[in-house]
Amino acid sequence: MSLHRNGSGSTGPQSPSRRAVLATMGALPVLAATTTPAVGAPRTPSLAAAAVTVDPSAIRQTIRGFGGMNHPLWIGDLTAAQRETAFGNGDGQLGFSVLRIFVSEDRANWSREVATAKRAVELGATVFASPWNPPAQMVETFVHGSQTNAKRLRYSMYGAYAQHLNDFVTFMRNNGVNLYAISVQNEPDYAQDWTWWTPAEMTRFLRENAGSISTKVIAPESFQYVKSFSDPILNDTAALANMDILGAHLYGTSFQNFPYPLFKQKGAGKELWMTEVYYPNSSDSADLWPQALDVGEHVHRAMVDAEFQAYVWWYIRRGYGPMREDGQISKRGAAMAHFAKYVRPGHIRIAVTANPQSNVYLSAYKGSGSRLVIVAVNKGTAQVSQQFTLLNNASSGVSWWLTDGSRNLAAQSRITVSNGSFTAQLPARSLTTFVTG
Repeated sequence: MSLHRNGSGSTGPQSPSRRAVLATMGALPVLAATTTPAVGAPRTPSLAAAAVTVDPSAIRQTIRGFGGMNHPLWIGDLTAAQRETAFGNGDGQLGFSVLRIFVSEDRANWSREVATAKRAVELGATVFASPWNPPAQMVETFVHGSQTNAKRLRYSMYGAYAQHLNDFVTFMRNNGVNLYAISVQNEPDYAQDWTWWTPAEMTRFLRENAGSISTKVIAPESFQYVKSFSDPILNDTAALANMDILGAHLYGTSFQNFPYPLFKQKGAGKELWMTEVYYPNSSDSADLWPQALDVGEHVHRAMVDAEFQAYVWWYIRRGYGPMREDGQISKRGAAMAHFAKYVRPGHIRIAVTANPQSNVYLSAYKGSGSRLVIVAVNKGTAQVSQQFTLLNNASSGVSWWLTDGSRNLAAQSRITVSNGSFTAQLPARSLTTFVTG
């Protein structure tokens, strides 16, 4: 993403908000705020739907985790307490298991990434890194449309740039952080404020230079999951061999464009990550409800429709993000935590009816032993009753947690499983996570 940002407390250079650009694409849907009935208020009778079957043998993708970006250079580092809130998994914590960090073009800034990354690793998180620019001596300017001072990596510097990325990997390793992966370039196709790459340039770099990088390589991190940017990589055997993770951002990407048939056809052995987004916007408070419920649906769609293995927010701490500037979890954060806290790294998504009734969205995951996790999003204005049938699972009950207009990740009374089935009430405009065991 850019240096921008709407939201309070920003420091450092600012660039125009992307919102105006995305608005022309029909992006940034916003739900009108409405009043949520108070706890204990009369509710309409639950609407019932046929049972959905949760089948642990119907496996889909392995989940790497959920997380966000820390950027000390632009907005200041997370505090020690905020690191615990972000990457811890106790009460009042987000349970994030993925951290994205910044590869500065200036090596003097690299040490600023260490403290939060080290603590995240200690708490079990996977850390990866993305650059916005190569070092200045590797860059040349050119004309890109109306932009007369656009930047690109000099062709003669591709090998040196690969070494620059490798040097960052080594630096972090020497400081106690083994990076899981490093990206070639953040948003190469939306680069007014950083370095442009064409699909051909990205493919060439992967083919000829990325093989020398000593950790997994992410590409292309298109700002809008533009398939025409990643298609050439998938269609180039040598380039594909040197790309380990296809990374994508989802700014303004419609749900209908979440699936990627070519990746399913040619991406065997590769991972698929969503490496940056905020949703539905960066202008509103993250505590607006039911607007924050949109985040729950967005994560659901990313897991089910796109089959991503990781879901990574932009800034972790921001007025529109999962953690407010005061270090407390926001409503948007609670929506992410319904996945992050319970769908842990290594869990496998399994098939379940994704939309069993109007405005209800379900996804299911299996962990070790008899552990099953079901996340339910009810965007409707009425409470609904939903029955679940668990195949080949001997659990006697399920624990569950609820977020709605007045509650955040609130533990609910345990539900008994009888003959492999249980029925739950999903309150209006709510997120619910069920865990067997």
